[in-house]
Amino acid sequence: MSLNTSSTDFEQLFESAPISLWLEDYSLLKTLFDRWRAEGITDFEAHLKASPELLQQCSSCLKVIKVNQQTLQVFAATSQEELVSRLSEVFRDDMLDNMVKELAHLWRGELEFSNLTVNYALDGRRIDVQIQVRVLQGHEADWSRVMVSLQDITPQVQARAELQRSERYARDLFEHSPVSLWVEDFSGVKALLDEARAKGIQDFRVFLSVHPDFVTRCMEQLRVIDVNQQTLRMFAAHSKQELLDRLGSVFRGEMRDSFAEQLQDLWQGKLNQQREVINYSLSGDAVNIHLQFAVLQSHEAHWDQVLISMVDITARKKAEAYLEYLGKHDSLTSLGNRAFYVEELNRVSRKGPWPLSLLAIDLNGLKLVNDGLGHAAGDAMLRRAGEVISSATSGQAVCTARIGGDEFVVLMPGCDERTAQSLKARIQTMTDLNNQFYPGQRLSMAIGMGICTAAGQVDAALNQADQDMFAAKAQFYADNNLERRRF
Repeated sequence: MSLNTSSTDFEQLFESAPISLWLEDYSLLKTLFDRWRAEGITDFEAHLKASPELLQQCSSCLKVIKVNQQTLQVFAATSQEELVSRLSEVFRDDMLDNMVKELAHLWRGELEFSNLTVNYALDGRRIDVQIQVRVLQGHEADWSRVMVSLQDITPQVQARAELQRSERYARDLFEHSPVSLWVEDFSGVKALLDEARAKGIQDFRVFLSVHPDFVTRCMEQLRVIDVNQQTLRMFAAHSKQELLDRLGSVFRGEMRDSFAEQLQDLWQGKLNQQREVINYSLSGDAVNIHLQFAVLQSHEAHWDQVLISMVDITARKKAEAYLEYLGKHDSLTSLGNRAFYVEELNRVSRKGPWPLSLLAIDLNGLKLVNDGLGHAAGDAMLRRAGEVISSATSGQAVCTARIGGDEFVVLMPGCDERTAQSLKARIQTMTDLNNQFYPGQRLSMAIGMGICTAAGQVDAALNQADQDMFAAKAQFYADNNLERRRF
């Protein structure tokens, strides 16, 4: 093959290459580097940093000999002459910092290297490029022929940047969500469930009741991958590491039963669940939580990524408990109300324990106090009655309630007649003490008692307590030579 033929082939390859090619002359740069070395310069980058204007001197030493057609297309140039005359528009801004790194390769004697950099087309477009620089063979001594190839990787860089933005967005959503978020690995739990299934276990609920240690084994397999900032606030943790180191303080008490229910749902293939549970903050406070559990898509086979969200419903639970309290308690005396009494009576009638003792209590003379001194005075008497009954029954497993205007009742499950008589005497003693602390209108209560040993006897016991109470009330008025309406 003749020299002319080889030259022609090279020209065709150069012109038709699918990437941008630049044939350049770096001989003046080589001369400049040699002079700097002779002057004692050893640290190239420090030299440029001390005199930034030297970078422009280096740039002016680079001479473009030829570019191919792909180069003109990439940089939106109509000709090589236009491109060369406007190189200051191509190599600018963030290109300069990368240029220092490229020149440093040549300073160190590296005659072939690659780098990621940024150029600009003549129409203003920013172009991310993979640059490959090579001093051609036979020109190593003077760098008079250097081949520079530029591959436009803008789509790849933009795609990578978009992916990073998406990842950062997702991370920000996770970290700054107003809901506590946990990413956990349940693969160890799945392995234990699969092992149990392989052994022929069919009734998983019965299996757990016979082998409660299985729940503990599953809990030990849980792995927390990450938690967000709201989780740290909810559980009073200063850092993620502190929370992870003290998970035993968070998941305790009632959590075991809740986790057992969760395992039963997982056994049945329920990979999306929600329930209410109780956890504990690191400060020891109970936290009522609405929990949502979901095995993430594409992880159903191994359960190695599970998203758990937790909403603190402690305030709501307290409000519900307070509303329930109001619905079952008398606001004046703080004792149970009639609805509470009926519910407790029905419960005890069904389940016991037996015997059941009952005290029926009626406040003597409330109507006359209301009529003569006003309802405020009557309310004060009722409050005093509530104080006496509460103090007398304090610490005992009994139900106390105000079931009417001046009517009270005490249910005493599992208490015999002797215990009931003792409580009756205590209420009377506490009434006397109360009168010593409240001068003026004396507090007086009539008390009746009934006893039963089975559900079928409850109505009779209630009737007996009422009859005893009416007899005590009549005796009170007779002993004091008073008419009830004039007391």
